[in-house]
This record gives sequence, structure tokens and C-alpha cells, in this order.
Amino acid sequence: MEAPGFVRGFVRAGLWVTEHLAFIAPLATRITIGLGFLHTGWGKLHNFDRTVEYFTTLGIPMPAVNAGVVGTLELVGGAFLIVGLLTRLFAFALSASMTVALMTADRATFLASWGNASETSPTDVASFVFLLFLVWLVLLGPGALSLDRVVFGKLASKLKGAPPAP
Repeated sequence: MEAPGFVRGFVRAGLWVTEHLAFIAPLATRITIGLGFLHTGWGKLHNFDRTVEYFTTLGIPMPAVNAGVVGTLELVGGAFLIVGLLTRLFAFALSASMTVALMTADRATFLASWGNASETSPTDVASFVFLLFLVWLVLLGPGALSLDRVVFGKLASKLKGAPPAP
């Protein structure tokens, strides 16, 4: 049985609207996650001694070096995510950082969150939620409103017209 015309029209209109607003999802994700990392990176670098001490208690090797690397990655990576430049690269690097956080600082909470007796769920663990969104950005990209699209979109269109490499 075929749906009535008004239903088909409503569905078509809904699909048209969602298609034309799809740019909002990666933009909102980049801005939200980027701001989160901008703040945590800033905090790690401006409270460097405390960050090094915390990394030491977690058993992270070379805690001073790693605190500097992670703090800088979060600060710079967060800024780059916000504007959508080198999105996949920074999302991948920050994914690695969130994986380490899940294996160290958030390990007990994260593992417990999967149990039936837990009052928390995996989505209560910030590093896991950030990791999910970062993987999404790695796989699907920055979206239409991004510097990646401006910079690399022009490059991609030039490469499409170029003859294939031998």
C-alpha cells in the first residue's frame, strides 16, 4: 500500500531540511570538543607542576615530557578543531590521548561503568564520550563549514582534474 501524497510530501520536505542542515552536526561537535580540549590543555600547561605530579601518580613514563606534549596537543588541537583545520589529524592524535586517559586516569570508573551494579554508564566518563566524537570526526571529517573544506576542497578539485599518477 502506497503512502498518501501528503505523507510523501512531508517526508520529502523533512529529508530536504535535514540534508541542508547536516553541516550543523560536525560544526557543533568540533566546537564543543575543541573548546573542551582548549580548556583542559590550558589548564594542564598553566598548572604544569600539578599535571606532572598527577601523571607521575598514574605511572605515566616521563611525566614532565608527556604533560607538556598532552597539554600542548590539547590546547593546539582544540583550537584547530574549532576552526576545522587539519581536523582528522588532530582528532586522531587526540583520540590516542583519550585512549591513554581511559587506560590510566579513568580506567577504574570506565570498567566499572559497564557492570550491572554500576550507578554510572560509559557515557558518564568524559574521555570515552570525547573519544567517540573524535572517532566520528576522524571517519566523517570536519563538515562543510571548516577551513579544511576551504583549503583542501580547492586542492581536491584541482587533483580531480589532474591526470592520474603513473
